[in-house]
Amino acid sequence: MNCATNMAWAVEPYDVVTNSSVNEKTLPKSSLRAIFGMRLHTWPDGTAIRVFVMPDDAPLHATFSKEKLNVFPYQLRSAWDRLVFSGTGQAPETVASPEEMLARVASTPGAIGYLIKSKTDGRVNVLEIK
Repeated sequence: MNCATNMAWAVEPYDVVTNSSVNEKTLPKSSLRAIFGMRLHTWPDGTAIRVFVMPDDAPLHATFSKEKLNVFPYQLRSAWDRLVFSGTGQAPETVASPEEMLARVASTPGAIGYLIKSKTDGRVNVLEIK
């Protein structure tokens, strides 16, 4: 029964959100994948992209990874680990809760993350993924 509860929470509608300093309103899925794959490092205006994610085992992280990025969370983690261990990149910053996600994305220039719609407020911009 607990699993069903987690799944219900995981499929609650969510948005990809950015710091209010980010000018982009829409983003191709390929760019989103490159950003969360830590391969795209700057927005078109040159601002550094700061990526925030939920823990690997968070239902929202699993849903976002599968629906928006077409990868499983363990595949993302594997790609991030390769970047870190090879010294060619870094992993995104992990936040512990939706509240922390909102606070960090809202206060970090160039930030991107994802949030359930009920936690999204005017401090962040919602990004449309095409």
